Amino acid sequence: MFSGFNKFLKIILPKSLFYRSLIIVAAPIIILQIIITIVFLDSIWIKANKGMTRSLVAELKTLHDVYVNDKKNINYLTDSYKNNFDFEIDIQEGLLPSKSGERKFSPMDRSLRRELKSVFGNNNYWFNSLKYKNAVEIKIRTGIEIMQFLVPKDKISTSSVRIFILWLVLPSIILVFIAIIFLKNQTRPIVNLAKAAERFGKGDYVNEFRPSGALEIRKASYEFDKMAKRINRHLNQRSEMLSGISHDLRTPLTRLKLQLALINQKDVSVKLSKDIDEMEKMLNDYLQFAKTQVHEDTVAIKIDDLINEIVNEINNQNLKYEKNVEDIVFVGRKNALKRCFTNIIQNGLTYGKKVEINSIKSSNRLTISFEDDGPGIPKDQYKNVFKPFFRLDKSRSLNKSGIGLGLAISEDIINSHGGSIHLSESVKKGLQVKILLPF
Repeated sequence: MFSGFNKFLKIILPKSLFYRSLIIVAAPIIILQIIITIVFLDSIWIKANKGMTRSLVAELKTLHDVYVNDKKNINYLTDSYKNNFDFEIDIQEGLLPSKSGERKFSPMDRSLRRELKSVFGNNNYWFNSLKYKNAVEIKIRTGIEIMQFLVPKDKISTSSVRIFILWLVLPSIILVFIAIIFLKNQTRPIVNLAKAAERFGKGDYVNEFRPSGALEIRKASYEFDKMAKRINRHLNQRSEMLSGISHDLRTPLTRLKLQLALINQKDVSVKLSKDIDEMEKMLNDYLQFAKTQVHEDTVAIKIDDLINEIVNEINNQNLKYEKNVEDIVFVGRKNALKRCFTNIIQNGLTYGKKVEINSIKSSNRLTISFEDDGPGIPKDQYKNVFKPFFRLDKSRSLNKSGIGLGLAISEDIINSHGGSIHLSESVKKGLQVKILLPF
C-alpha cells in the first residue's frame, strides 16, 4: 500500500529541487492558513452572524406584533427605529414578490432565510440582498398588508471578515514571495554545478567555474573543480605522451626508408617497405586517437553544412546524402564531429561500394544514419567493435583495417556530445551506423 502511495507522490510531485523546496516551505503556511480560516469561519464568524441574524429577526417580529396589535402608533415606531437603529419601515398593500432576490451560496442569506422561516413560516416573508449595496430589503406579510424593512447589512453580518481574510492571505503571499527569492539564490549554485558537470561530461573544459552558495554546496563545487582539473591534467598528459611517442617514431622510420632505398635486393626492400608503411599508418591512427582528447571549443554547427562539406571533400560518386530535415544548429566540437563522420563514411566506402547518409529530426534529437552494402558485422560483435584495437579478420580483411581505433574514436566523440551510436543491419544487407544527437 505504501509503495503505491510513494509512486503516486513521485508522479504528482515536481522533479526539480527548487519546486520541491518551495513546497516544503509553502505547504505548512498554506495548511496553517486553511485551518485558521476554517476554525474562524466555523466557530466565530458563522456563530456571530447567526446570533446577529436571530437578534434582527426578533426585532422584526416585535415590530410585526406591535403593528398587528396597535396600528395607531406605527409612525412613532418607524421614526424611533429610523433614528435609533437606522431602519426604514414602510406599510404597503399588495402581494409578496414572486421573484427571489436571495444569493444561493451566501452564508448571510442562508442564515437570514433560516431564521425568517422559523419565525414567520413559509410564504410569509421575502427579502432581497442584491438590490442595495449596504442594505437588505425585507418584506413580511401581515394579513392583507406588507411591512417593508430596509435593514443595514452590518446588522446581519460582521464587516471584519474581509479584513481578516485580507490580513490572512496577504502575509502568506509576502512570505511565499520572500521564500521564492531565497530559494532561487540557494538553488542557483546547485543548478550551476549541475550544468558544469554536464558540460564536463560532454568533453568541454570547465575553467571558469566559481563556487558559490551555502557551505556544503561550496565544498562540493570545490571538490568538483579539483576533480575536473585532475582529469584534464591526466588526459593532457596521456595525449601528449601518445603524440610524442608517435612523433618520435617517425624519425627512425624515415631513416629505415632511406636505407631500404639503397638495398640492391628489391624483393626484400619491397617487403620491408610494406611493413614500414603499415607502421606509419598505425602511427597516424595513434595520432588521430590522441587528437580526440585535445581541447576544442564548442561552436554552433549546422549539421547539414557539415555533412555536405565532408561529402564534397571525399568527392565519391558512390556517396549520397539525403536531407530529410530543416537546418538544425547543434552546439558541439566541429572538428571532432567531422572526424567521426569521416571515419564512418571511409569505413563504408572501404568495405562496401555505396554509402547512403540520411538525417531525420524528432522532437528532441537528430538521427543520422550511414548505410553501406558491404559484408556487415555479425550481431554478436556489435559491442566488441567499439573496443580500442579490436579487429574483425573475417568480414574485414587485415590489409584494409587499421589498428581498430576508428569506431572507438567515433563512439568516444558521440558520447562526449551526449549522444549515442548504434549498429544494425542495413537495408542493403550491409552495416547501418545510426547516430543520435540531442539538441
